[in-house]
Amino acid sequence: MVDAVITIENLYKDYVTEAGTVPVLKDVSITVEPGEFVAIMGPSGSGKSTFMNILGCLDVSTGGRYLLKGSDVNSLDRDELALLRNQVIGFVFQGFNLLPRANLEDNVALPLIYRGVKRSERLAKSNELLAKVGLGKYAKSRPNQISGGQQQRVAIARALVNQPQLLLADEPTGNLDTRTSKEIMALFSHLNKSEGITVVLITHEPDIAMHANRLVRLADGKIVYDGLVQHASAEHLEPTS
Repeated sequence: MVDAVITIENLYKDYVTEAGTVPVLKDVSITVEPGEFVAIMGPSGSGKSTFMNILGCLDVSTGGRYLLKGSDVNSLDRDELALLRNQVIGFVFQGFNLLPRANLEDNVALPLIYRGVKRSERLAKSNELLAKVGLGKYAKSRPNQISGGQQQRVAIARALVNQPQLLLADEPTGNLDTRTSKEIMALFSHLNKSEGITVVLITHEPDIAMHANRLVRLADGKIVYDGLVQHASAEHLEPTS
C-alpha cells in the first residue's frame, strides 16, 4: 500500500502573544494522496500561510499529528526532519528567491550542494531541468536578465532538482501578469499529470485554483470546504486577499 503524501489529523496551531494565546488552526484534518493537485484558498487571517509552513516542515503544530510520507514529523529531530524535507518536498515561492549574483544554472543547482553532489553532476542536472522548463539557452544568464515569469520557471526547476514527490507553492503567480500566470500554471499541470508530482499551492485567485483538481478552503482556522474544484460553490471560490 502506498503511503499518502500528507496525513494530518486533528491539527492545532496556537501562537502565544503578550495579549494571550491566539488560535490559528483549529482541529484541521486532511489527507493528500500521491498525484493530487490541491489548491488552498482562504481570506487573510484564515490560517493558510501557517498551514503551508507546517506542511513544509518550516513550523510545527501545537497539537495533532502530521505524517509526511508515513513519517511522523513531530517525532523527528532537526537533522532527520531536514533530510525528510529535502528528500520529499520542493518549494516554490511568490518572490522567486533566486540568488541575484549567481547565474541560472547555479541557482537551480544550489540544493545539490547541500547533498554533496560534485559540481559537474550538479550542472548537468541543472541544465537538464532548465531545458525542461524552456530556459536551456539562458543557463549562463543572471536573474535580472530574464523576465519575472522566466524567474519563476527557474524557481520551479530548482524545486525539482532533488526529485521531490511533493511541490509546495505559495502564491506562485502572485507577482506575474495574467498571460504569464497561465503559462506557469500549465507547467504545474504538466508536472502533475505527466510526471505524477503531487502539487499543493496557496492562491487567492479563483482562476488559478481552477487548474487544481481539489480545493481546500480555510476560514477562521478551520476547513470549510474540501472537495473537487468543479463542485465548489461560488462562495468557496471567491477571491481572497
